[in-house]
Amino acid sequence: MKPESQLSFRKAVVEEAAFISRLVNSAYRGDSSKAGWTSEADLLDGQRTDEQETQSLIQDEHSMILLCLQNGEAIGSVLLQKKQDAAYLGMFVVRPELQGNGIGKHFLQIAELTAQQEWGSRKIIMSVITLRPELLAFYQRRGYRRTGEVFPFPDDPAAGIPKVAKLQFEMLEKDL
Repeated sequence: MKPESQLSFRKAVVEEAAFISRLVNSAYRGDSSKAGWTSEADLLDGQRTDEQETQSLIQDEHSMILLCLQNGEAIGSVLLQKKQDAAYLGMFVVRPELQGNGIGKHFLQIAELTAQQEWGSRKIIMSVITLRPELLAFYQRRGYRRTGEVFPFPDDPAAGIPKVAKLQFEMLEKDL
């Protein structure tokens, strides 16, 4: 059986904020993230998010966090935020040791569909670190376009502590 055939999806509830923040941090930062290919550990130190931010995002009427479950166990999460006729997609993770099995591709499609159904979104936008060519290529293979809009990484330790100079994001978008 394919890994993606055992998946289900649902909105997160506020009681899951601590778990979600640990999941997101484990997939982006620190040694645990290096088990997968989405790690930012060589580019950034610090946390990607915390329980308080995650709680706030779950409670915000213009955002939601979707969970990806495999056999009832949460293995991934993604943030969607309503932005006029678009949805911003961020904090997209699958547990590092499960990456590379098609789960992320399927989960991304569900996130896009959810934004369309819940909010009538006609576009998905996201920001990707420009020093992540493999991640940019992943999204481009799924129909996302590089906009050329580039902006610096925030000068805020709460967002992470850069290990490299001139870290920046590029906006990507996809019409739904």
